[in-house]
Amino acid sequence: MDASRNKQTAGFLDYLESVRRYSPHTRNAYARDLKQLEQFCDAQSVDGWDQLSPDSARGFVAQLHRKGLGARSIHRSLSAARSFYRFLVQQGEARFNPFDGVRAPRAGKPLPRALDVDQATRLMQVPGQKPLALRDRAMLELFYSSGLRLAELAGLKIEDVDLADRTVRVTGKGSRQRVVPVGRFACEALTAWLEQRPEPADGNRGVFLSQRGTPLATRSIQARVSWWARRLGLSQRVHPHMLRHSFATHLLESSGDLRAVQELLGHADISTTQIYTHLDFQHLAKVYDKAHPRARKRKD
Repeated sequence: MDASRNKQTAGFLDYLESVRRYSPHTRNAYARDLKQLEQFCDAQSVDGWDQLSPDSARGFVAQLHRKGLGARSIHRSLSAARSFYRFLVQQGEARFNPFDGVRAPRAGKPLPRALDVDQATRLMQVPGQKPLALRDRAMLELFYSSGLRLAELAGLKIEDVDLADRTVRVTGKGSRQRVVPVGRFACEALTAWLEQRPEPADGNRGVFLSQRGTPLATRSIQARVSWWARRLGLSQRVHPHMLRHSFATHLLESSGDLRAVQELLGHADISTTQIYTHLDFQHLAKVYDKAHPRARKRKD
């Protein structure tokens, strides 16, 4: 390597600390990333920073990938190299940035966490017939029965519920409305709750109210879901979106109908729904009444 290389690297790291006001932790992370680049250049007989070509820059990224680094780590190293060369170009110590246009591998989306059927069923077993228990049981059943988002359930109005037709009308992202089916267990839980629903304050039409008759806030709904999961012996932390994931996962396991699940979830793009296609589909069936474990009718 060129003798000026260490001076250039040190100048960049000092710039990060004194001008950009980066923390020592961040500065050290940049230093580690540039050390990897330095080792790569040594192996490729690239003697100076200004001699690194775009092809060699792509080779550096490919080497990180072959070493088994994750997409996030490669993105960070690539960002450090780009920033470093941007500094060198500004200082007149490099003619161009060889990392411009070099892309890191795309980071994969984490798979959604879902309850298994036994865990989901246990969570539905909210004991008691007092209004608070009836309300919470109805919320849990509806989350799992129909795959609602937290905001969708919190915004549900009395006129949105059609128990005779076993459907609810929800307003999702982008103010898009959809009608989704409600399983038998959820219908029974909703009926029991609505019979005990307190007198609403100021004529509020919300389905789920607090004990004072005011709309139930999303934070309160999250807290009740988490509390019941602990109370009923589930070992993992449970939140409303996990019930939505469980709805989609269990439905796809039984039906394999991705388009139908897209409609039920209210996804505008099927690519969003495809995150669930890691599942090993077991058999084809009708999408809702016969597929969802809490919508099936009992056999005589």
